[in-house]
Amino acid sequence: MSRVRVERLVIMAAAALVMHAGIGANQSPPPAGLRAALTFHASFDGALDAIHAAGDRSLYWAPSMKERRDARAGLPPTGETRHAIGTGRFGDALRFTRRRAPPVFFKAARNLPYSPSEWSGTVSFWLQVDPQAELEPGFCDPVQITPRAWNDAAFFVEFEKRPESIPFRLGVYADLDVWNPAKRKFEDIPSSERPLLTVADPPFSAGKWTHVAFTFERFNTGRTDGVARLYLDGQPRGMLAGRQQTFTWDPEEAIIGLGLNYIGALDELSVFNRALTPDEVWALYRLDSGVSALVR
Repeated sequence: MSRVRVERLVIMAAAALVMHAGIGANQSPPPAGLRAALTFHASFDGALDAIHAAGDRSLYWAPSMKERRDARAGLPPTGETRHAIGTGRFGDALRFTRRRAPPVFFKAARNLPYSPSEWSGTVSFWLQVDPQAELEPGFCDPVQITPRAWNDAAFFVEFEKRPESIPFRLGVYADLDVWNPAKRKFEDIPSSERPLLTVADPPFSAGKWTHVAFTFERFNTGRTDGVARLYLDGQPRGMLAGRQQTFTWDPEEAIIGLGLNYIGALDELSVFNRALTPDEVWALYRLDSGVSALVR
């Protein structure tokens, strides 16, 4: 090899090292407040249980939502929900393969800290789904959090697969007596009055992992000042405001349900004890190795 060729290779290698060092230097560390606010994180890497939890770390399954007091640790033995090794956004994930499968969930007590006054928080996770090819017609909730029912003191995200479109929504349902005191049938309630935030053009597609986060603040104040925000891939996609967000929970009854009628994958489920700022949600989406880096 000629001396000129060797010198060129040395220069190229040195330039590559400088560029790599520059990239590393330009990468911003995650905001320090993220770690302090984190109360729960399930990475699903190597295990089903959460790797960081203020409450119960175990993942549970039950024959049905009505029978969740008879829950057992782990995944249903019938195999509809699987521990997907090596196919997650980071490491391993959960994959849901059939509608109407036995529900799986984490217990919310202390993992999603509840307050009867001035309550706030953030829930974050990644979804991989091709809505057109994988989802079955109707509603499905990749995540649903409630002590009672989907329409009574509940948070959820949902897809609705219908012939003309597949919107994605954030549902923020205060106590049933608060948001629907007249007990009207859901179909009789105008869309503008439903506690739903709809994204008509969500960025889900085959082979793509999409980051989902929602925040809530000023809940349980007794005033109409509660605000909830939805973010997709780190970008704000809307907010629900001007509502009285009274959530009356028995924390020991509340669950973080996963994959209800959903067919697709879920990874990196995290909970924070306050409403993250838009910049913090963007930083969360941009973490090189996911939220697990915050607890190492």
